[in-house]
Amino acid sequence: MNTQKMNSESGFIQLINAITSLPSEQEDSFRALLSVEKIKKGNHFVRAGRMSRTIAFVKKGLFRYFYTSEDGVEFTKGFFNAQSVLSAYDAILENSPAHYTIEALEDSIIETVDYNKFHQLLSEAPCWNEFLVALLQKGYLAKVRREREFLLLDAEQRYRAFLERYPGLEKRIKQHVIASYIGITPESLSRIRKKIGPLNIDQ
Repeated sequence: MNTQKMNSESGFIQLINAITSLPSEQEDSFRALLSVEKIKKGNHFVRAGRMSRTIAFVKKGLFRYFYTSEDGVEFTKGFFNAQSVLSAYDAILENSPAHYTIEALEDSIIETVDYNKFHQLLSEAPCWNEFLVALLQKGYLAKVRREREFLLLDAEQRYRAFLERYPGLEKRIKQHVIASYIGITPESLSRIRKKIGPLNIDQ
């Protein structure tokens, strides 16, 4: 990963201001904590089994979260395009190694901040708690939606849900990655795609 100090208008700050109103002094404090990183396709922002204390905003690119079983099978948890926030937040809260990996699926640019330094801002102004709560709510809703899909939908319905949630993404990532998100084999996904077509989600 190539890292440099933040020296331009921050997408991360724009995101925060879209959620809550940042006082100018708080914006300056947060901006001082930011760095920019370039992550090549196939490299990792977080690795399973390693500590991570960083949160990031995706300025450009695409990432996925995935678990790996003991026998090497990958289970994709979700995809994160530009304008998303990345972190192994559960590992940060537990002060433990990450349980999953966050991988760049494309050459990407992210803005990063050390969580320990960010946490120091939480006591300075209520805007930071508003921002953090909004992120946690978004993550919780995504988690509940994924659980509902796996409990109530069959594989074809989960593929259609993927197409609706991530329009155009099936053209940007490999079939085995999509299959690992849906919870089926690449061969089963191929049969579903032949049946309904990659974009035919209204049938």
